[in-house]
Amino acid sequence: MVLRSAARHLLALLILVILASCGSGRVKDGPPGRGSGSIALPGDAVPRPEPRSRYGNGPVYEVFGKRYTVMHSSSGYKERGVASWYGKKFHGNLTANREPYDMYAMSAAHKSLPLPTYVRVRNLRNNRSVIVRVNDRGPFVNNRIIDLSYVAALKLDMVRDGTSFVEIEAINFDEPPGDRPTRQMSARPAESPAPAAVSTTGIFVQVGAFGDRSNAERRLLLLSSIGSAFIVEDTTNRALYRVRLGPIDGIVQYDALVEKLVGLGITDPYLVTQ
Repeated sequence: MVLRSAARHLLALLILVILASCGSGRVKDGPPGRGSGSIALPGDAVPRPEPRSRYGNGPVYEVFGKRYTVMHSSSGYKERGVASWYGKKFHGNLTANREPYDMYAMSAAHKSLPLPTYVRVRNLRNNRSVIVRVNDRGPFVNNRIIDLSYVAALKLDMVRDGTSFVEIEAINFDEPPGDRPTRQMSARPAESPAPAAVSTTGIFVQVGAFGDRSNAERRLLLLSSIGSAFIVEDTTNRALYRVRLGPIDGIVQYDALVEKLVGLGITDPYLVTQ
């Protein structure tokens, strides 16, 4: 009986940990309820120098049995991948750096950037971009690189789909003042943002760049069983042969493709547009 009681307590604790994880994807989440009315969409987060938080900065931490290392600096960070968002389920909960999560603020969660870090996030589907302040950890789901607040996702027009292909770039404070955002408020309904411009740019996965065409052709042969692969020759400076797969229709296809690439030993695919 004592062992059973201990097991029940351990199971209850595990459930609480899972529920508290913003990026687990195992808990139903969503936008504000229908009765919440309209909200005023905020302007972008305004980058400013901030001291490194005492909380959430590792240097190493573990979630669901996987270890993550926090970057020493965000300088030069730029990455493309899949963004997700989190909303009312976690509204008011403490973030990794012990600030209350506000789904109406321009914030985000990232697995390894220092807290806080300001980043520019661009939706590769419609070219909309926002600047958010990273103050939380997550998303702890394969092939997801950032978890945006509800309002940030709303401004990028990705709330309905739940995910989108994005480019993330850390903000450096040596940028000209003209590149800084201004904090402005504009009253608009939460559920009906202005339509985004439809992008005609295709999204592809690049799985190698080679100076020797024979090496590119060997990679092409390796990929022949998993998708439509091709070689793009870049002669801008010197001959470079880029091997790509696509176009990618959506996140489900992308996730399946990445899993197949891992099976082939390719762990560094990169999203490109053309």
